[in-house]
Amino acid sequence: MSTLKVGLIGAGGISRVHADAWRALGAEGYVTSLARAEEIAEEYGFTLVADVDTLIGLVDIVDIVTPSSTHADFALRAIARGRDVICEKPLAATVEAAETVARAAAEAGVRLFPAHVVRYMGEYAQIKAGIDAGQIGTLAVQRFSRAGSAPQTPWFFSERAGGGVIRDLMIHDIDQAIWFAGPVATVFAVQNPPTVDDRVPAPVTAHVVLTHRNGVISHLHASWVAPGMPFRTSVEVAGSEGRLRHDSAEDHALRTDAVLDGGDTDYLPPMSPQESPYFSEIADFVAALREGRDARVSPSDGIEAVAVAEAAYASIGTGAPVALPDAVRERAASDAEEVVR
Repeated sequence: MSTLKVGLIGAGGISRVHADAWRALGAEGYVTSLARAEEIAEEYGFTLVADVDTLIGLVDIVDIVTPSSTHADFALRAIARGRDVICEKPLAATVEAAETVARAAAEAGVRLFPAHVVRYMGEYAQIKAGIDAGQIGTLAVQRFSRAGSAPQTPWFFSERAGGGVIRDLMIHDIDQAIWFAGPVATVFAVQNPPTVDDRVPAPVTAHVVLTHRNGVISHLHASWVAPGMPFRTSVEVAGSEGRLRHDSAEDHALRTDAVLDGGDTDYLPPMSPQESPYFSEIADFVAALREGRDARVSPSDGIEAVAVAEAAYASIGTGAPVALPDAVRERAASDAEEVVR
């Protein structure tokens, strides 16, 4: 089998964990970015490329690790040239754009993989398996928390540019809530302090309550906190016969904490002591391509997470719950089935 050629668009913090995975899989890497692409090329042995369109022409898979507002444009440019696409979460800044990308992939007959990495973290996967196996009876309520140092790059703090603590950070747990409990019926959200003139404050906290179509209630908390604070996540699901929980702060695996370099922030989720989830997700995408099967995350999953995040911001704006229409999931599922066929 020929060596897989992968093009990385973007060279920010998340690019390195993607590059690690591609190198471990033996892929031939290419990279382009407005800044720091030379560092990635040198560190990982990737070929430096001058621009996005040239990179797309050289590769089999395009891996998008750029600011959220650019995801849809880069994905559509790659899809138009017949390339399979991996896109960091969120799939797009709006549900309309996410649906457009998924529809374009289906029509072009290429694969589209939203990179929702938490599905590949062993602890969360074990909770999903426990729910499905009936270990806690009928699922009733879920609680998720995610908090870490606020990122330093300005676009994260512009909701219009695809940023914001819900769209960027909480979206991991939005995806998990849907994975565990199914489609969402209504969304209610609050944020403190509020966003003013499109600028998200930091520190900032958001709380979102999801009512799923099966009656399950999910409580989701996300915070960007002060620089230097360690990243912490927790999840607890309770049912009629018990509960399952994980808290990264109580993880007893051997670890070493060190003071961060000046100016650095620990804004990436804590790594599982099991196999790197970033390697796991990318390996799953590659295997799905080669075997002609579904990956653990589908385009419809990516769309639905964006739809819930968008509804959360609408709820903050109105101060009232927002209903999520059935049509969002139905259209997304139809597009996903079409691309697999």
